[in-house]
Amino acid sequence: MPIAFDRVYLQSAGYFMPGQPVSNDELDRYIAPLNRISGRIKQRILAENGIKQRYYAIDAEGGTVYSNARMAAHAIRDCLRRAAARLDDVSLLASGSSGGDALMPGFANMIQGELAAHPMETLSVHGICAAGVSAIQAAAQAVEMGGHDRALAVASELPSRLFKRSRFTARGYDADFDSHFLRWMLSDGAGALLLGNAGTALPGASQGVRLKLKWVHQRSFSGDYPVCMQLGLSADRERVHLDYPSWTDAEADGALALRQDIRLLPHLFDIGIHEYAGLARDGWVRSDRIDHFLCHYSSEKFIPVVKDLLEKAGLEIPQERWYSNLAWRGNTGAASILIMLAEFLETRAVKPGQQILCYIPESGRFTTAYMLWEVESLDAAPAAAAAPPAARVADTAGNDLIAPPHDPATASPELGPLLTELASIWHDYRSRVWRTPLVHKLRTRRFQTGDYLNWMENWIPQVREGSKWMREGVASLGPDYQPLAALIETHAGEEQNDFRILFQDYRNAGGPIADLDALRRNPGGEALNAYLHGLAATRDPIGLLGAIYIIEGTGQRIIPALLPLLKASLSLPPDTYRFLEYHGHNDENHLARWLAAVELALDCDPTGRAARRIIDTARHTAALYLMQFHHVMENEAP
Repeated sequence: MPIAFDRVYLQSAGYFMPGQPVSNDELDRYIAPLNRISGRIKQRILAENGIKQRYYAIDAEGGTVYSNARMAAHAIRDCLRRAAARLDDVSLLASGSSGGDALMPGFANMIQGELAAHPMETLSVHGICAAGVSAIQAAAQAVEMGGHDRALAVASELPSRLFKRSRFTARGYDADFDSHFLRWMLSDGAGALLLGNAGTALPGASQGVRLKLKWVHQRSFSGDYPVCMQLGLSADRERVHLDYPSWTDAEADGALALRQDIRLLPHLFDIGIHEYAGLARDGWVRSDRIDHFLCHYSSEKFIPVVKDLLEKAGLEIPQERWYSNLAWRGNTGAASILIMLAEFLETRAVKPGQQILCYIPESGRFTTAYMLWEVESLDAAPAAAAAPPAARVADTAGNDLIAPPHDPATASPELGPLLTELASIWHDYRSRVWRTPLVHKLRTRRFQTGDYLNWMENWIPQVREGSKWMREGVASLGPDYQPLAALIETHAGEEQNDFRILFQDYRNAGGPIADLDALRRNPGGEALNAYLHGLAATRDPIGLLGAIYIIEGTGQRIIPALLPLLKASLSLPPDTYRFLEYHGHNDENHLARWLAAVELALDCDPTGRAARRIIDTARHTAALYLMQFHHVMENEAP
């Protein structure tokens, strides 16, 4: 749930970019090629990320011109200057960064020392992109609670020191793609915000307005996904830099190289939009109220990804409302959103009543963060206390907070709220599946052939029942729902022999059980089948569409993420993965048919209760399917 604020205002925003802008043509002067493939990788990355220039705090010889603490101090001075404020009036300094200049002490303390500042409270947040938001949230909470009248949040990054060619000497200038990638993506810079309990005139292009912080929302999914971006681990993530005999040995093995596993990045935006859908569902944000969308992304390649996900969720924000300075400031990590907000306010005029939404995904081990700001007139009375989430939901109950995964204009009015609740159920289910012993073992590359066989032995009996309960459900449909019967029957026909494909995969992988009926019964799978058979036998079991959503969604959204891990862990022939390959490619079509079936069911529903039955069944199915995942390896703990 977001942290709401009633009395926190942005009094000023400033930033600092070191040196002169470095164009793409000048990159090699600072970040020199390492080997023969460096040039090709650089051209590919630059063609995709859309960055035209960036800033470095090192010179062409690799010498440090500005320390990280010094850049942060410059950003703070710029911030205070714009507000005509004094450092002596600030009693809290919160910093965010992926790393200061020293391993110890904390970065905020080093900044305080650089400023020669008076005694004050400090907080150092260590992270990556979302660390800047964490610093803002900490400063805002301190002001909201009355402990501080004014607080500074600052974020600063200096990754260029890691990219200079001399860093790769110990490895003979060798580097894999993951460590090559970020050399052309990241740049240096710092941003600072001054927060206070009184709204003052916003400096910059806007006149007669103040900016109020409405809420901050952050969630980490580190328990769901492996490390994506890291510094200090070996390439296989198995050894930390302090475990080597010396840092020289760690550097020679690549443990001090900054790496990004780009294959994981699409999942980052997927969970981010799911979080946004939840915020919309609970009434914290409405897409039609967002006037400016400040989106932190590392590459313009991800613009259509975010845009497509928003559209599929029915939460699209017109692109003319988007703002990014990536092209001319580069990606400055934790400092990016502070620099972006400062430059936006410096160059764009905002009007009372407008809302500014900031979206900050962090790829380190996947965190997603949002901030909502609202523009107020200086003459406006203080805003009323924020309504609790329940009240917000009631206020927006008639709005389509999330639309179906196709053109919202063609959707029935009833479909939006239904998909919103289903998305929330799915998001929680997927997160829990990702933390089961089965998936954890796959992610940590400890999965063996015996584990795969065990999984299939548990799974086949449940898949076998799919077409049966679907056909039972069709037989239970009354006259009102007959138009739906043919659609479900078609789907049941496609599912009928799926279990035979899975069983043959099992046998091809060396499965010892030759008789289908002799396969072990998974308690979760048995409970799921019993529940669905029981439901199918009731009059008009429309709720079964909720079960199909979870089951087919697992095949289309979870299986494609697990299959590469499975193939990387096992040395098995292609004919042992046919079932997984098929569902990864075809369940998207199945889900499109599901959507048509839901629309048809709602149109045929004479009671008005079909949507609630679908939602309730999806929730129960998710719980039982999750139980099945757990029972595959019930004796193992993550």
